[in-house]
Amino acid sequence: MRKIFLVLFLSSIFIFFKCQTTAELDSNFIVYVPFPIDNQTTQEKAELGSKLFFDKRLSSDGTISCASCHDPRKAFTDQLTTSKGIRGQNTERNSPSLLNSGFLKTAMFDAHLQSLELQVIVPIQEKTEMGHNMKELIPQLRAIPEYQSAAKKIFNRDFDAYVLTRSISAFERTLVSMNSRYDQFQRGDKRALSKTEQAGLKLFSEKLYCVKCHPAPYFTTFEAENNGLYQDYEPIGDKGRFRIHLDSNDIGKFKVPSLRNIELTFPYMHDGSLKNLNEVISHYASGGQKNPRQNKLIIPFELSKKEKTQLIAFIKSLTDTSYLVKFKP
Repeated sequence: MRKIFLVLFLSSIFIFFKCQTTAELDSNFIVYVPFPIDNQTTQEKAELGSKLFFDKRLSSDGTISCASCHDPRKAFTDQLTTSKGIRGQNTERNSPSLLNSGFLKTAMFDAHLQSLELQVIVPIQEKTEMGHNMKELIPQLRAIPEYQSAAKKIFNRDFDAYVLTRSISAFERTLVSMNSRYDQFQRGDKRALSKTEQAGLKLFSEKLYCVKCHPAPYFTTFEAENNGLYQDYEPIGDKGRFRIHLDSNDIGKFKVPSLRNIELTFPYMHDGSLKNLNEVISHYASGGQKNPRQNKLIIPFELSKKEKTQLIAFIKSLTDTSYLVKFKP
């Protein structure tokens, strides 16, 4: 029995280390990004995923790529209220950033998909986004020599949905942005944040309830919450996570977004209805729209003009665009 336990224990250690990949941010700091056992992140796989991510042939009319809604220059968003899909259609929701998506416990605003591999297929088949049919798309991509050759070399199989989803998700896991001035401050560089930003950090962490939904290091709980954006979601149409399980308790629940790079990911909320950080803070300071299902943590608070400036200054210190180095021409 003791020997069996030891074998199981050593196996769990092996799995733990195998489920890690590293993304080097600077000479002094390394971030470990988890990946599934069946999709270890490799350079070759991520490079194939990158090519597919920027390829407009993944859309039914050849006009939209993943990067159309997730532009590296815009922190992997498009900075639109709601995104534009094929034939100029508006999508239903604001485009979230893909930075640090390797840390997500669930994907999508409804927080219902359990992996990035599952998420990849959704926008490709969504009629207002890329609008393709996987049964038609896969043969088209397999007929491209570069993709078929890569599939054989990396996965030892013909190009198929498995190759498509595993390579794009592997690329997404390389999109790491965890070296902001805030991170440098936390690692001991006390000059990384100004006095104003440090005062904002104290407000964020101690006076207000921000950390309840946006705790470090990812500045999200990864959970779906009702933040009281609307008093009644019925006229709005989009009831959030409710559409997944038809549970009335989920009406108005959307996944809490990370605050990292939020300076660049405007406009805000699932529908892009708030244009800037001032509007976001005003929403929470008001205590929300008093939706009967909104999170009980959201209560009114007051900030002086100086405190609001400090809070926004701190939030902007979470910006880190070091990832852009790999996307320069």
